[in-house]
Amino acid sequence: MSATDIARQVGEDCRTVPLAGHVGFDSLPDQLVNKSISQGFCFNILCVGETGLGKSTLMDTLFNTKFEGEPATHTQPGVQLQSNTYDLQESNVGLKLTVVSTVGFGDQINKEDSYKPVVEFIDAQFEAYLQEELKIRRVLHTYHDSRIHACLYFIAPTGHSLKSLDLVTMKKLDSKVNIIPIIAKSDAISKSELTKFKIKITSELVSNGVQIYQFPTDDESVAEINGTMNAHLPFAVIGSTEELKIGNKMMKARQYPWGTVQVENEAHCDFVKLREMLIRVNMEDLREQTHSRHYELYRRCKLEEMGFKDTDPDSKPFSLQETYEAKRNEFLGELQKKEEEMRQMFVQRVKEKEAELKEAEKELHEKFDRLKKLHQDEKKKLEDKKKSLEDEMNAFKQRKTAAELLQSQGSQAGSSQTLKRDKEKKNLGFL
Repeated sequence: MSATDIARQVGEDCRTVPLAGHVGFDSLPDQLVNKSISQGFCFNILCVGETGLGKSTLMDTLFNTKFEGEPATHTQPGVQLQSNTYDLQESNVGLKLTVVSTVGFGDQINKEDSYKPVVEFIDAQFEAYLQEELKIRRVLHTYHDSRIHACLYFIAPTGHSLKSLDLVTMKKLDSKVNIIPIIAKSDAISKSELTKFKIKITSELVSNGVQIYQFPTDDESVAEINGTMNAHLPFAVIGSTEELKIGNKMMKARQYPWGTVQVENEAHCDFVKLREMLIRVNMEDLREQTHSRHYELYRRCKLEEMGFKDTDPDSKPFSLQETYEAKRNEFLGELQKKEEEMRQMFVQRVKEKEAELKEAEKELHEKFDRLKKLHQDEKKKLEDKKKSLEDEMNAFKQRKTAAELLQSQGSQAGSSQTLKRDKEKKNLGFL
């Protein structure tokens, strides 16, 4: 019997029995609270929206502080994600808050791929958590969970409809993160326009199949307020860290020539509703949804890509060990096959190289033979020419000797004739 079958049988054999007295495990909730408080909490918010919609100001307003961060430059050619982590303390509860902002989102002329850096960032956080889970020695209790728990999507207060960029981005993100759409700087349009704009946004989200985060209604303690707040989505918000004196109180507000807009006045905007839903009521559900829904979907897809399954074709449960061994054997088989292919390819390339070298060697030998023959022919020609020249030189010498001999004989004959004439002249003179 496998371990899975044993566990199933143990679950089926579980019985309910009464207690004769107090045991003490009813203190478990208190123990969990104390442990959670001592460990602290983390919450990660992703702010997506075009430049100038007040993302940083709204974060400062939500958490009633001034987050110190480097000012973002909007000169990059693409979208950059800027992440800042802060340690917050309220009463005895510590919160490690990470705020991620999309710098340059919507600034480009071609906005076709603006969503890709955002998707890649979210997947990178899932991948980091998955790698930590797959380690032999895991330290998840001290691991800083950087997975995005909530995505505040800032919509420009145009009063008309959602931009194509907004629809495409939210469609790409809805299976990876809890999206809460908000209309930024909602005081830029009138109340009647704002009501119509909300209806238009909701209609477009539904018609395009975009799944936004719905506040849970399964818990009776928050079912009524969450059900009411779901009907108010998207929230129309205003952010401001400036405090003005209104009546006898100092309140966060925005001063205009025509009057004052109070941030925490629900008649002016939905900021209080957003803060209630995001922080005070549903923060833990957002964390839970991120882990149990979005991360589990990413993890399942990754494991399926690696070949892991829960059941075999016969719907029988798989054990992790068997799956691992099967995948390991499959991998080793593929590795051996690739190794054999590489060896065959190497042998083939060696043979091809040897053939090329032999062909080159043959060509060299032929070239050498041609040059050798050419050299011999040239040498023979030179020898023949040398012999011809030597023969010409010998003939010339012979002709020269003969000429000299003839010249010598001629000179002797001339001398004898001269003597003879002189003698005759002498004899004539004597007479």
